[in-house]
Amino acid sequence: MSIIGSVIARLGSKRLTYKNLLPIQGKPLLGLAIEKLQKVQRINRVVVSTESELISRVAKDFGADVLMRPKELAGDEIASVPVYKHIIENYPCDLHVNYNCNFPICPISVIERSIDLAMEHGESLSVPFAVWTQTSKCLENYGDPFQITAHRFQDDRIHPVDIHTMEDLLCVYREIQG
Repeated sequence: MSIIGSVIARLGSKRLTYKNLLPIQGKPLLGLAIEKLQKVQRINRVVVSTESELISRVAKDFGADVLMRPKELAGDEIASVPVYKHIIENYPCDLHVNYNCNFPICPISVIERSIDLAMEHGESLSVPFAVWTQTSKCLENYGDPFQITAHRFQDDRIHPVDIHTMEDLLCVYREIQG
């Protein structure tokens, strides 16, 4: 079974500039996400989808493949599903797993659980929304990308803060540093 891990990362965050490149534990959020996906043995390849040359270069430093996102998939209003479809069109696979780097405190076992549940249900989404996994068939036949059809599973091991502001980033830092 071919499994692609992905991180979707734009440079243009409106609330926290350069968010995906800001550090947690001395590494950019993007880099931590790439490393986490690389540690999942079942994942064959890690791809970063971005519109930014800077994010592309950082992703390459961490050993990820980079897929440059076309302009029509790079705006604020774009749902994740069309971006995921773009990834699997360029990186054919049986299963696609996306890790949201806004949740840096998320054990690898949550990613593995999401993979298992997607294999069973076709699609799975952790709550909080750190990991979203779909079969290729599910993505190819997805309806409204704003009506998420995933089997949701609660996992309290994911830190609940979704980093979008400096205060969010500081909250996660405080948690990590005690």
